[in-house]
Amino acid sequence: MTLRPRRLLLPLALAAAATACAKPEPSAPAAAPQAQAPAPAAALALDESKLPQPVRFAATDLDPSRNACDSLTGYVNAKWFAANPIPGDRSSWGVSDVLAERSLAIQRQLAEQAAGDAKAAGVEKLIGDLWATGMDEAKINAQGLAPLKDELAAIDAVDSPARLSAYLRDSAALGRNVLFDFSPEADFKNSAVNMAYAVQGGLGLPDRGYYFDADKRDKLAAYGKHIAKVLELAGASAADAQAQAKAVLEFETRLARVSLSSEQFSRDVALYYNPISPAKADELTPNFSWTQFFESQGVAAPKTFSLAVPGFHQEVSKMIADVPPATWRAFLRYHAVDNASPYLGDAFLAENFEFHAKTMLGQKEPKARWKRVLGGIDDQAGEAMGQLYVKVAFPPDAKAQTEALVQQLRTALKARIENLSWMSADTKKKALEKWASFTPKIGYPDKWRDWSGLATGRDSYYANVMAANEFNYKWRLGKIGQPVDKTEWNMSPQTVNAYYNPLQNEIVFPAAILQPPFFDPKADAAINYGGIGAVIGHEMTHGYDDQGARFDARGNLADWWTPADAKGFAARSQKLIEQFDGYEAAPGLKVNGKLTLGENIADLGGLATAYDAMHRAVGDTPDPKTDGFSRDQRFFMSYAMSWRDRYTPDLLKVLVASNPHAPSDLRAIGAPSNLPAYAAAFSCKPGQEMVRTADKQVVIW
Repeated sequence: MTLRPRRLLLPLALAAAATACAKPEPSAPAAAPQAQAPAPAAALALDESKLPQPVRFAATDLDPSRNACDSLTGYVNAKWFAANPIPGDRSSWGVSDVLAERSLAIQRQLAEQAAGDAKAAGVEKLIGDLWATGMDEAKINAQGLAPLKDELAAIDAVDSPARLSAYLRDSAALGRNVLFDFSPEADFKNSAVNMAYAVQGGLGLPDRGYYFDADKRDKLAAYGKHIAKVLELAGASAADAQAQAKAVLEFETRLARVSLSSEQFSRDVALYYNPISPAKADELTPNFSWTQFFESQGVAAPKTFSLAVPGFHQEVSKMIADVPPATWRAFLRYHAVDNASPYLGDAFLAENFEFHAKTMLGQKEPKARWKRVLGGIDDQAGEAMGQLYVKVAFPPDAKAQTEALVQQLRTALKARIENLSWMSADTKKKALEKWASFTPKIGYPDKWRDWSGLATGRDSYYANVMAANEFNYKWRLGKIGQPVDKTEWNMSPQTVNAYYNPLQNEIVFPAAILQPPFFDPKADAAINYGGIGAVIGHEMTHGYDDQGARFDARGNLADWWTPADAKGFAARSQKLIEQFDGYEAAPGLKVNGKLTLGENIADLGGLATAYDAMHRAVGDTPDPKTDGFSRDQRFFMSYAMSWRDRYTPDLLKVLVASNPHAPSDLRAIGAPSNLPAYAAAFSCKPGQEMVRTADKQVVIW
């Protein structure tokens, strides 16, 4: 189980695929190409009475006992938090989760209709098969471990380095590589073409620090017990399972020693890029042939591929030779069963929940089966579900209004870049070239994926999931060496999230986030610019955060900064690092300002840009003073509301240790406290918490 990034975006990593070519600066920001909204199908309909309603901004939610100059989070969100505790089946709760619940409820109705249609074909059949088999609890329990019979037999046959290497190749070809991620992404130096990337993996805990840090020993101990329990469920005796678990922990700890931390990867994207020929890679890893690996994956050996973190792969090569086959079998068997557990019977589900959700994240009870099945569908066939989702849940006018907001934000960002006092004309020119090549994507893809060739049925949930997994893996590998497809999306339309892709210089806003409180067609400018406007600005600013700024207008990793400007940017970024280093997520739990730097830069630039865009949009129109609050006050309160999130203590520890996003309550105050407009809006005075002194105030974009 991997902790997914919460909304507002993916950390800068190799999650995206294509690049936008630079184009001349238009006289006015050009609108994104509009796809025709799919015509509603007669067979698909929603019962609105069964859907949870999104949360809208309400003055009655404010806490008058708190001062907006001391804590914007407390003033806007504390009262709502008190009335809305974290549900037992979640480890966090906030307005984005309310939206996610609405999205799930819509998807449930669509999946039920698809499963009940005996004549369903195409994406409807795919969704219907996954749903029907996933909801058939009795059949799943009756099948036990039988769906893994062939996979476990292949692991049992690993008795030598040669057979181990063969197994690693064969399992990877099925999309089941537990040792390292292997996937295509745009070439960092030629972003119009996809190349293959091999990146470290193999760890069952969120970050390498969990294997060494004193404050995480309880989680490491719990992980050892979990490994033993899974191996026992897989057929080992209790004594053998204990011994094997100890060996697996030692195995993963050895991998952790040569792995990079989340902070290292998040703050130095170049670590992903290490071009090397397969022949040279073979010399680095004599016990694991990359030439044979490419052949086994059905991919023509390229001239070069990226072997990220070569020291990790060299250690794996050594382990192939010097780790006993029995230990390798235990490691592979544990991960095979643990990864399959969400699709197996009750005993496997219970153990999966006990460790991954309850122990690691503090979740009190499992999610309902229907939610888990929809999660599996999103993992394996998210865009197929999205094709159904937008037919009933995303009206064309929402797309048009969002496109208009994007253009307002683009104009405001351009003005901010042009007016930067600390940046030279040469660097500004390059920054504006990048601005001109931004590609917005709104709602859903212009072109849907083709799922033909993926065969599913009603016999086995696990078999359906694995068939989709293999189909997706082979589809991805087919991109290696091919031109980047700029129409593809990295996120399904039903996802409450957004992202920026530096390799394509695109900003992407799925349909599900374009609802209240982020975007409300009935709301005034202050609410929408403080909500979705700040999200749009955030994603645009990612193009200029500490990692996004390393990519040029074409999406290539390139140095387009003058030395003096680079030094100035680093100095301003350091002040933001120090600001967040000074925050505590909980008593004694310090935030890592360096790990979270990219998101904090995007928050700061995005909020400032949204504020400018709002004032450009309203011009000289009178301030309506809604509910007694000024337009500016409502703008900042809407922004804080979008960070209305709470976490269990366990999840908070995981986030602080490994996630490039700071906790939401701190994001709600971090950016506004740097803006003089905030202090002016609420008449805050120097010395109050939400007013940073001039020497500590951060201004970047």
